[in-house]
Amino acid sequence: MAHIQVRPATNADVKQLVGLDHNYSTDYVWQMEARDDSGVISVAFRASRLPRSVRVTFPRDPHRLSDAWTKRLCFLVAEDEGQLKGYVNLTASITPETAWIADLAVDRRFRRSGVGSVLVAAASHWARQNQFKRIVLEMQSKNYPAICFAQKNGFVFCGYNDRYYPNQDVALFFGTLFK
Repeated sequence: MAHIQVRPATNADVKQLVGLDHNYSTDYVWQMEARDDSGVISVAFRASRLPRSVRVTFPRDPHRLSDAWTKRLCFLVAEDEGQLKGYVNLTASITPETAWIADLAVDRRFRRSGVGSVLVAAASHWARQNQFKRIVLEMQSKNYPAICFAQKNGFVFCGYNDRYYPNQDVALFFGTLFK
């Protein structure tokens, strides 16, 4: 992996960031099963292999993200040799002392090269420096690559929200406490 520089995003970065390939492909999903047996509600998730690889569209309109980006507490970009490779932005959660990674994206050409891990490390460092005690990462239940990424980076499953995204997809939440 080349040397990745992480720095605060600038207004000049927004146009290039909107142009990143936010979509992804997956061979698995986390399938949700909910039951209500005589007042006992149980929810389970399991990894299910799809019959074929599926290309999934990012659940938010990247062109509308630029408005949200200006309202974030922390908005960082990963850059190498003048080229933006990805970004992460955080907001404060309604849960006390919790930073929320609302968006984490690495352009398709640079995935699986450590850019995402560098961005998460920088976001975690920023959160610690700003007195947050934990960080939460959200993703679609279809985003199996992101689920694996979260687990590889020390995040553990901590919840879900049905019909969370504008396209009505299930959101999964993975979190980590700072030591």
